[in-house]
Amino acid sequence: MLTVHHLAFSRSLRVLWLLEELGVDYELVSYTRTAEFKAPPELARIHPLGKAPVIVDGDLTLAESSAILRYIENKFGSDTLMPAPGTNERAIAEGWLDYAESSAALPIMITLLGKRTGGLNEQMGAFADKQLATTLAYIAAEIGDGPFLMGEQLTLADIQISYLLAVADKAGMLQDQPTIAAYLARLQQQPGFIRAVERGGPMMPPAH
Repeated sequence: MLTVHHLAFSRSLRVLWLLEELGVDYELVSYTRTAEFKAPPELARIHPLGKAPVIVDGDLTLAESSAILRYIENKFGSDTLMPAPGTNERAIAEGWLDYAESSAALPIMITLLGKRTGGLNEQMGAFADKQLATTLAYIAAEIGDGPFLMGEQLTLADIQISYLLAVADKAGMLQDQPTIAAYLARLQQQPGFIRAVERGGPMMPPAH
């Protein structure tokens, strides 16, 4: 049976969501964050990076969310949650899997860091503001009438970007982004997401 090493309040909830969406049985090993909100050292015994998510499936130990989502979908989903291989839609959906953790994540995480550390310097702040505006405008435009990024069908793209948007929402970055906020709310109403939260806890920590 596939084992998921899951860290509370982290990206790894997306893996649980996908497994719940596909109805795949799995063993859940949950880890609590330290007092400093870090991953506990026990995770480094599972994978050298010491982060979550990590899955173990037979002889395979795999980290990195996009790789894990692709692996699970390829093995258990039979393209249930991805457009058909070889199509333009498949290429676009694959692009979203990488975009969510690279180009889109950069300005959101820099802005979040600035909020947590009392502000960015002028040059970095200007860069982050411009890139954040561009990123959110692009995501909102691609959502369009939705309900999902690829139209009517929930895909890995939606599951992958959910954590980043939850981070942005918690940090107040979606206050002037009604399209994205409504889209995030739709994602969090999906049955698979609800079951994942019931089993693995919420994606974001409670407000203080």
